Amino acid sequence: MDAPKRRAPRQTKTEDGTAQRVVRRRPRDRRAQIAAASAEAFGLSGYHGVSMEDIASRLDISSTALYRHYPSKYALFREETLRLSTLGVETVRIPDELAGTPPERRLDYVIDTMIAQCLANRRSAALLRWQSRYLEPEDNRVLSGQLIRVHTVVRDLLVELRPELRGDERAVLAAAALSVVGSVSDHHVSVPARALTTLLRSAGHAVIGMDLPGLDAEAETPGATEIPLTFKHELLLKRAIELFHEHGYPQVSVEDIAHAAGLPASSAVYRFYRSKGDILAAAFRRAAERVSAAIGPAIAASDGPEQALTTLIELYVRGSFAERALTFVYYAEISNVPPEDRTVLRNIQRLNVEEWAKLVGGIRPELSAAEARVLVHAALALVVDLGRWHGADNPICTPARVIRLMQVILIGRPAAV
Repeated sequence: MDAPKRRAPRQTKTEDGTAQRVVRRRPRDRRAQIAAASAEAFGLSGYHGVSMEDIASRLDISSTALYRHYPSKYALFREETLRLSTLGVETVRIPDELAGTPPERRLDYVIDTMIAQCLANRRSAALLRWQSRYLEPEDNRVLSGQLIRVHTVVRDLLVELRPELRGDERAVLAAAALSVVGSVSDHHVSVPARALTTLLRSAGHAVIGMDLPGLDAEAETPGATEIPLTFKHELLLKRAIELFHEHGYPQVSVEDIAHAAGLPASSAVYRFYRSKGDILAAAFRRAAERVSAAIGPAIAASDGPEQALTTLIELYVRGSFAERALTFVYYAEISNVPPEDRTVLRNIQRLNVEEWAKLVGGIRPELSAAEARVLVHAALALVVDLGRWHGADNPICTPARVIRLMQVILIGRPAAV
């Protein structure tokens, strides 16, 4: 637990130059201020990257004052994570006055309420999406139960709205709609609230109303090629990515990576990488280059933006399924990338999104450039979210289905090419 630190009382000087102590009164909403500042800090820098002193500094108070409200950093982290998930459960609770109304109206209410809450908590929702893995087991069970309740509400509405759907189809479409709404916390694209709400609502409804390919329509996706043991550089990176995905970057040591790669000692890692952070940066470069390298050839070989975007979607989904761990790490661990690499990598990410957004704009000229970027972020995040809900061993979320979902989000319908 971080040790409390006292902050010296503020002083000002009177007209004659003598010091005068300023009495600072504790605001009535101090606990709410702490909660908001901590959630934003955890979402931005990760649970392990934030100290109680960091949070206190954001509020211009001493860490001693912080400990009056929370006994530890984990207590604060736990409360904010479960507050956000509880808010999600409350968001999908249908009010009594809507009971018995058509399922379309109740679904509209749920989607609109979820969007409003995601926008209201946009700066802190990343905490729930990417840092909740650091909850202790019992708290994680509570969180999982709440997330399942949210998913169940949307899925049950689909039972009424689209009774022709099979159970696996409802599960995938419900998870996809929730992903579209939640993706707004993954980026900072500035769009007026009303336009952003309309955009997310339209994308959510497009997903819920679409037809998924059958499970028998899936062509076999090539798995990741096994790396020969003699290719130590590649093997080390692959094993590190797997460990980062399974345990979280802060929980993995260089010794763990060396052991997983079959190296005799942690010192052998430094023949290939300068540090653990350098390994993470290399993983991010690999993921970013996988996306950017496909853009030029796809555009050059296509007859127009829709064909180019369709090619990029398929390449992205197939690559993500072949390297699930890398795709998750790329989203979840950006706060742990060394600062000297983070700016460059964020620029690459931004440029990749802009290139995709230009293609979206070429197909849907009614969208602004910013609105197109919002949809690109939603489509890209969908792959990670569906991978978390339906993992590698779950056959209902196939590449063909994810490809169709991305097409509907970006193009507004299944691709014509």
